[in-house]
Amino acid sequence: MVHVAGSVLDPDLGDHVCLPFDGERERMTATRLFTMNGLRRRTRVVIITHTDSPERTRGWLAPLVPGFADAESAGRIEILASAETHFTGGSLDPGRVCAGLADAYDRARKHGQHGVYALVDASWGVDDAPGQAAFEAATNELFGQRWLAAVCQYDRALFPREAIDRVSAVHPISPEQAQLRFAGSCRPPGLRVWGDIDLTNRPAFASLLARLEKEPGPVVIDASGLDFIDAGSARLLTATAMARPRGATEVVCRDPVARVLRLIRADEFVTVRRVGDV
Repeated sequence: MVHVAGSVLDPDLGDHVCLPFDGERERMTATRLFTMNGLRRRTRVVIITHTDSPERTRGWLAPLVPGFADAESAGRIEILASAETHFTGGSLDPGRVCAGLADAYDRARKHGQHGVYALVDASWGVDDAPGQAAFEAATNELFGQRWLAAVCQYDRALFPREAIDRVSAVHPISPEQAQLRFAGSCRPPGLRVWGDIDLTNRPAFASLLARLEKEPGPVVIDASGLDFIDAGSARLLTATAMARPRGATEVVCRDPVARVLRLIRADEFVTVRRVGDV
């Protein structure tokens, strides 16, 4: 029997998911469920292949998804090779990845679709797992705009355990780890976070905080929807505030998070406002 995590295959727009898998049957089951969920949510489904060609993927996927042919002809499903999306001249091109996804979103909006559902065969990075993890962390900022959901499929037969652990940690969401959701804000610049942050997704949180260090003026981190943050992750937040002008970082949170921040003396560098006081 194939067990595939359900919720991670029905992500919200803004979710960046790492999904390790075992074997072709599990990969194909996940692809079918993700595609059907994306169509149900009225998004544009973009499937980026590597192990299979787009033609072979279409061949086995089309019979498994009701209405596949009509959806593809209407532009609701696209199947692309990673060579077309991730690489220029044989080298990883992050700019091309982001531009391609943004272009898919533009086309989605023109067709009345709600956003982009991207399923990525991550085996494109098997020869440079550390570089791939850095790339995945850098793309987190893109998801703060909440028009893109992506599930990155990692084959346990290709990636060693340490590589899977590393790449899972830079994804805000992965099975059997804390789940973090987030959105960027502009006025004032900042970040809204909800869910849970602990050791399992702390590197993903760090990638989101890195952008805030560069902001010259006041920054607000709205953590009012955050259910849990561990001390190590709270220290990351404090370090971000320490790297910025004193008093220019504000955190809005509920009592449990406020207590953690007080315990580590973050309130010496961060203006902590509890939800009831705002």
